[in-house]
Amino acid sequence: MRFFPRSLLGGALCALFGATGLQAAPSVDASRLGRDLTPIGAEKAGNADGSIPAWDGGLTRAPAGWTPGHGDPFAADKPLYSIDAGNLAQYQAQVPEGQAALIKAYPGYRLDVYPTHRSCAVPAEVAERTRANAGQSRIGADGWRLEQAVGAAVPFPMPQNGVEVLWNFKLRYMAKARRAQIALLMREKGGDLFEVKQWATEYYPYNDPAVKSPADTDGIEAKLLYDVLSPSSRAGEMYLLHSLLDRPQDAWIYFPGQRRVRRAPSFAYDNPVAGSDSLYFVDQINMFTGALDRYDFKLIGKKEMVVPYNSYKLVDKANKYEDLMGPDYLNRDVQRYEKHRVWVVEASVKADKRHSFAKRVMYFDEDSWGLLHVDIFDAKGNLWRVQEGSQWADPGIQACTSFEYVSYDLVARRYLADGFTQEGEVLDLTAGLEGRVTDSLFNPSELRRRGER
Repeated sequence: MRFFPRSLLGGALCALFGATGLQAAPSVDASRLGRDLTPIGAEKAGNADGSIPAWDGGLTRAPAGWTPGHGDPFAADKPLYSIDAGNLAQYQAQVPEGQAALIKAYPGYRLDVYPTHRSCAVPAEVAERTRANAGQSRIGADGWRLEQAVGAAVPFPMPQNGVEVLWNFKLRYMAKARRAQIALLMREKGGDLFEVKQWATEYYPYNDPAVKSPADTDGIEAKLLYDVLSPSSRAGEMYLLHSLLDRPQDAWIYFPGQRRVRRAPSFAYDNPVAGSDSLYFVDQINMFTGALDRYDFKLIGKKEMVVPYNSYKLVDKANKYEDLMGPDYLNRDVQRYEKHRVWVVEASVKADKRHSFAKRVMYFDEDSWGLLHVDIFDAKGNLWRVQEGSQWADPGIQACTSFEYVSYDLVARRYLADGFTQEGEVLDLTAGLEGRVTDSLFNPSELRRRGER
């Protein structure tokens, strides 16, 4: 298992604490951004054997007829090879432990590996602001709070530690807001498909170039609003989350039967998501959400791995949920994998904290800072759950985005999918750029007003 030298990670770990936070690492050289590094910190060059090409700016123009959920810019590609139980040993070093476990556990589970396309673009303003502010972002003296960063920029393009990688993921550019009709899906024990349909509206104030510091967003990282549409027994429920830069998230729930908005402090960390049969915890939403305070994040290094990428076949609205959700795993024919360089971070529960997940091993795409895969371990060190993300480039926002993701429980031998948009009528990634979603939507009083209409 070969990791790249730490010199490529931007230098030695910064360990000097100041009165207000960690000091900027002196080894951060902003002139590398746009030269040998992409504007947000990835290596521009391809790899030694050419299986990962050089970054050429990404997918900045939509192919003719393409819109989100319709079409595939790389539809002409054919798989280079597949990884399955018969040849896993040959590729073991290139797949996360969780993928290897799924291949071994389920007959027919495979990874179809396609030519690599580094499709993630970077908006010009994000590139400019990241370079101008490189070395200025600060982590607090507690080791996890974000105390200084500007909007519409990657805070740590040359990360020195795991926490900085996590903040790059949490503040990655996906435009200011988006909305979609999504579904949470799982097979019940009898085999029937259970579905929770929702409106998802997500607001990312840190993607606004007007933001100069955390004070400009009132310490808000993201605001998430979920309106339940079905099943009928839950229709009208609403969930509002405020993810925060310096403390655990705030949450509120509206129950239509009570016609009340209730604060929900338990809607966080490893508390189960309603309707998930305890297969899915709150901080697994969007692959990882919420505060970083319960884990130590160790930066392991950068590695070439086979990961889900350019997931256009998966998100295509020609797909039906019944066909996507197999009895044991997601339909393999719609999954696309490519070899990419990823940052590997190991999250271990702090000695004075508790969490049902004792360890998480997380794989972040170097070109977008998206979280593509997570292996989750219990307190005995056993692999428990496997999370798989999706990622695809949208020229409309000049960046990569993701909605769909899957969580496999190897103990319960069941799995769950969330954020699926294929049967939804709306997939709107430019809602914030064009003013269809604004900050006023994301407060408890608005939740109450909407519930009482």
